[in-house]
Amino acid sequence: MNREGRPSDLAQSTAQMVETFTGNHALDIEEPLIFEIGRSDVTGVDLDEPAPFAARLGGLERKVPVGLPGLSEPETMRHYVRLSHQNYGIDTGMFPLGSCTMKHNPRLNEKMARLPGFGDIHPLQPLSSVAGALELIAELARWLRELTGMAAVAMTPKAGAHGELCGLMAIKAALAARGERRSVVLVPESAHGTNPATAALIGYRVEPIAARRDGTVDSAEVKKHLCADVAAIMLHGEVQYRGDPEDISSVLEAAYLGGDGSR
Repeated sequence: MNREGRPSDLAQSTAQMVETFTGNHALDIEEPLIFEIGRSDVTGVDLDEPAPFAARLGGLERKVPVGLPGLSEPETMRHYVRLSHQNYGIDTGMFPLGSCTMKHNPRLNEKMARLPGFGDIHPLQPLSSVAGALELIAELARWLRELTGMAAVAMTPKAGAHGELCGLMAIKAALAARGERRSVVLVPESAHGTNPATAALIGYRVEPIAARRDGTVDSAEVKKHLCADVAAIMLHGEVQYRGDPEDISSVLEAAYLGGDGSR
């Protein structure tokens, strides 16, 4: 009986996928690294021999080949096209945690960000030549201040983890300015990996908070860990909290008070 064709019953259909000699399964291709398939004697580009010249590298001149992998032109094309099929993005599935800039950005936002007036700006351009971009940044900052009630916002962080770092650095600086030396940051067990990493990076001791089976955080569990040594709690509303708004407000208020009743 041919066991590698279409399954004929439920038991067969739930069996593990049959291993193949190449590792490929139809169009699901197991693509090796370019250093595993490349050869030093092959190239997809024809280059003329250089004209005679006097080397000026002295003792820095390479004594052995550089060792880069070589592929023919069709091999190069197929390799990178196969890799592109493995890209994961908003068109192939959802992002359950993290990657907020990918899962929340509408297509229209991406199109606007690629307008020449934004996409072609160089970081070292004179300020006088990027007045429009600066105006947009300032207006967005004003919106964020109005929405959050903050006195100021930072527009420099480039991603979520960068924003976490900026926020914790601001907290640490504010506590230092008040003469306080708090050393603990509370992080739910369901948090993104960058949360505890960021806190540890700038010298905080990470104290994990147990999460429910669905990843959300119980306010009673948080309050067990609150004390005068807590500097911050890293809580993602989109994933780690889906309950009563008044409940999360009580958690944040308790964390803000530091567990000791002093703001």
